[in-house]
Amino acid sequence: MDITQTITLALIQGFTEFLPVSSSAHLVILPKFLDWPDQGLAFDVALHFATLCAIIFYYRSSLVSLTKDFYDSIATRKTQGESMLAWGIILGTIPVGIVGLLFRESIELNLRSYHVVAFATMFFGLLLGFSDWLHRKFQKSREYIRGSDILIVGCFQALALIPGTSRSGITITAALLIGLSRTLSIKYAFLLSIPVIALATLLKTFDLIKDKSQVDLSLLFIGFVVTLITSYFTIVFFIRLVERIGFLPFVIYRILLGALLFLL
Repeated sequence: MDITQTITLALIQGFTEFLPVSSSAHLVILPKFLDWPDQGLAFDVALHFATLCAIIFYYRSSLVSLTKDFYDSIATRKTQGESMLAWGIILGTIPVGIVGLLFRESIELNLRSYHVVAFATMFFGLLLGFSDWLHRKFQKSREYIRGSDILIVGCFQALALIPGTSRSGITITAALLIGLSRTLSIKYAFLLSIPVIALATLLKTFDLIKDKSQVDLSLLFIGFVVTLITSYFTIVFFIRLVERIGFLPFVIYRILLGALLFLL
């Protein structure tokens, strides 16, 4: 792997991890289209860790207050501040964690074809567009989370294990369908990514320990930095863009990307 591939893949990871466009679809199509060698497990771990650092840094103030409210709710046995959101991050991760641990190898072997990625990219993109339209036309936005919301969004998040789905896209879709506001839907979806990315990074790290491949530390560092910076500014850009014009540009992009995958 050379510097061009390193920077390109780092930019893709940074741009697509938090946008509802499916990072897996892009990471499947580009290396095969350009006939690049596999980037290696160590590089995957570095990029995942970079996106984790970016989302934690962006929501650092919220995470401090959520942690306080979480412990206050345990001490008082009552809902305190945003403690339901904190519980939602923890409990909402359980479904994807169970499905991932049980079916990880099966998913890797059977669901990484072009057809699966293309179908998931288009179908879940259309579902995102439908949920946003339904939300705007018929639903009143809620700025709080209920227990049933946690269960529904958590189960939807498990679908993100299908390559091409987009983890942020499917969780935002679920949140909009149950009536959460756009702002809260995005915030909940992004905060939910923290334990998921952390778990994925940890699992890949365990695999990396068994891997005997040589690692170029300079390329790992470059990839980490590029992904970290790109991820952070992508989060800022995405939140501001959606507040102004909604999710339609991402829906259209996913349809075109899925069509390209089908052609390939």
